[in-house]
Amino acid sequence: LQDLFSISAYVYAQKPQLDIHSFEGTFTREDSDPAVHESLSIENTLWASTVVASGTVIGVVIYTGKETRSVMNTSNPKNKVGLLDLELNQLTKALFLALVALSIVMVTLQGFVGPWYRNLFRFLLLFSYIIPISLRVNLDMGKAAYGWMIMKDDNIPGTVVRTSTIPEELGRLVYLLTDKTGTLTQNEMIFKRLHLGTVSYGTDTMDEIQSHIINSYSQVHSQNSGNSTSSTPSRKPQSSAPKVRKSVSSRIHEAVKAIALCHNVTPVYESRAGVSGETEYAEVDQDFSDENRAYQASSPDEVALVQWTESVGLTLVSRDLTSMQLKTPGGHILTYYILQIFPFTSESKRMGIIVRDESSGEITFYMKGADVAMSTIVQYNDWLEEECGNMAREGLRTLVVAKKSLTEEQYQDFESRYNQAKLSIHDRNLKVAAVVESLEREMELLCLTGVEDQLQADVRPTLEMLRNAGIKIWMLTGDKLETATCIAKSSHLVSRTQDIHIFRPVTTRGEAHLELNAFRRKHDCALVISGDSLEVCLKYYEHEFVELACQCPAVVCCRCSPTQKAHIVKLLQHHTGKRTCAIGDGGNDVSMIQAADCGIGIEGKEGKQASLAADFSITQFKHIGRLLMVHGRNSYKRSAALGQFVMHRGLIISTMQAVFSSVFYFASVPLYQGFLMVGYATIYTMFPVFSLVLDQDVKPEMALLYPELYKDLTKGRSLSFKTFLIWVLISIYQGGILMYGALLLFESEFVHVVAISFTALILTELLMVALTIRTWHWLMVVAEFLSLGCYVASLAFLNEYFGIGRVSFGAFLDVAFITTVTFLWKVSAITVVSCLPLYILKYLKRKFSPPSYSKLTS
Repeated sequence: LQDLFSISAYVYAQKPQLDIHSFEGTFTREDSDPAVHESLSIENTLWASTVVASGTVIGVVIYTGKETRSVMNTSNPKNKVGLLDLELNQLTKALFLALVALSIVMVTLQGFVGPWYRNLFRFLLLFSYIIPISLRVNLDMGKAAYGWMIMKDDNIPGTVVRTSTIPEELGRLVYLLTDKTGTLTQNEMIFKRLHLGTVSYGTDTMDEIQSHIINSYSQVHSQNSGNSTSSTPSRKPQSSAPKVRKSVSSRIHEAVKAIALCHNVTPVYESRAGVSGETEYAEVDQDFSDENRAYQASSPDEVALVQWTESVGLTLVSRDLTSMQLKTPGGHILTYYILQIFPFTSESKRMGIIVRDESSGEITFYMKGADVAMSTIVQYNDWLEEECGNMAREGLRTLVVAKKSLTEEQYQDFESRYNQAKLSIHDRNLKVAAVVESLEREMELLCLTGVEDQLQADVRPTLEMLRNAGIKIWMLTGDKLETATCIAKSSHLVSRTQDIHIFRPVTTRGEAHLELNAFRRKHDCALVISGDSLEVCLKYYEHEFVELACQCPAVVCCRCSPTQKAHIVKLLQHHTGKRTCAIGDGGNDVSMIQAADCGIGIEGKEGKQASLAADFSITQFKHIGRLLMVHGRNSYKRSAALGQFVMHRGLIISTMQAVFSSVFYFASVPLYQGFLMVGYATIYTMFPVFSLVLDQDVKPEMALLYPELYKDLTKGRSLSFKTFLIWVLISIYQGGILMYGALLLFESEFVHVVAISFTALILTELLMVALTIRTWHWLMVVAEFLSLGCYVASLAFLNEYFGIGRVSFGAFLDVAFITTVTFLWKVSAITVVSCLPLYILKYLKRKFSPPSYSKLTS
């Protein structure tokens, strides 16, 4: 499904009798004599971008747009709003109430004289700077800057910010819900263990297997050479021979051959320069070199198995619909004809194949699958269950391999019954499964394989860092319980010294109640639960279960469906009210990513569906540490400081307006002309205020070294009603000092009160930015001097705006006056009185009650 619309085209034969739900049917080939009945199945399907090389397409049904499976399985993503934006919305509502209250107070002090309602609206307009209209613009520009910084960070290459609305959420996370395969692990399988029942081979003893394979195939080749005069190969079935105990070498030979044949892997040879123009016979001269060969399969487990057989000497060199070829260590090609193949399904948990050896004519039925499915199929043994458990505890994915030799008569009987079952119109799947199961009896157990899905680089230190930062990690996976538990231990998601409570499978309300009581008595232990048990617990005891699970240091949910993953995210949001983050790499993680407050996608082997649906896209799991500890911290701290400073900027000028109106008998007259008000929020203060997006309280190295600093961010102390009230008091103090100071010190030059107070206001704002900054950046210094230069230039070029009012007073700015020593020292005195106490208070606070990060930086 590679096209934009994921077109799925189904091909129907002439006169079909179809079961629409499972796509089953039959058709009759009338061009042959006698007529041949064949079955229709999923094999008769043309997918998107298919080229019909031969035959005729009878009919096509096309599903596009909303009718495609990928779209029908995708829920509409919600619009995510950050917690910081919600907090700022609450503060803005409080400011609006303050605006209305202040206007009413001013009208009340006027005594409701004349058309008081007109004065009320005039006061609403005069004090409208209390509402920080520029706050939204500054914050959005800041968010865009944070996204740019994240993508330009060389320490996390390939990171993409796909949303510019919630970068601050990275600094407020409490719960991290992660997938396992492809997220914590690489989704690259490596063959680790081969167990034959009496002997086990690991990575350090694979050379013994290789020597056994070389010896066995050299003996087989010498025997074939000696018997080359024989006219027909022997087809005597193995079952007629007396049963003798096989040697280790022959058992290894049979096991490796079974692994090399029982799969759906296809070798692919990359085209080389200069080959494209060769003839159609170029395939005969194809170079079967290891460097030019790649394996393709739907499962990485199968690729790992075939790559392992290649490493021990038995190589898959070619495969088509009817045959496959293996190359022995001696370079000889063995051909096997594929008679039947039974693909893996989630219901059967196994796959099988029937092949015929070209040289001997022997027919063999090979099968491999999960231990739960194969344990009842193979002959009785006393080691399979125990060894499967041992491998699962090591974190290995296990597969059981078995075989059964068939005579020609047995196969012909099976084939006729199998074809007859495939022609059934009703209950075809059940009838076909019943025929196949007739073969799956008393199969010879060959071996047990163990494949490891390697952890991604630096997963352990990253998870430890997140845990030290106070983030609770939940692993949601579709793997079985033993494998999930082992990966949780090996990745240090669960400490090896930590107790683990494995939630027993429950199906009824009573069982769930008993198990919850048993879990409640345990303290500080990790929880491991299956998806089925989770469903039962949430059905009857949702609140109790979530409350207990949230107290666990780590939770592992195995056998989880994509819908369950999203449901767990919503449960945490609803019951705890904390911010959640979901991280995954596959299409089955999209629902979870979209439901979380912050979704992170990893570009892995399962495609880009998760990374495209996420808010942030990374290339490796270890990058999440820097993304949260450094960029999350900086984004939240900077936006909190920026938002409160923009509010302070509006409050201080509104306070000055209130003082001015109070002095002049509560007159609703503006203090500053419109252009000055516009310039105040733009060129005079915008650059220094916006430069706060470059500020940082802790160096990145320190934030990564001490992840405990992240815990303070989740408490939301950087932006709260307490800090907001402090800034309001600062604004009232500074606004009152600036206005009263201008009126007192310049009583004889009252005509210049606008220039005096506005100059002191600009200087105060620039000094307050300097007071707020914790780490200086050269662009901050440039912004400060640039704004000061713009203001000084405007004094000369825009002098007519600095009068109280051209109509009422006719006052103009006297350039000679602002260059006098008297003007300069008095403006400086007002500025010092408004700012110096705050600098002293800041010094005393850092001296006697320093923040946690300052203790580290010192």
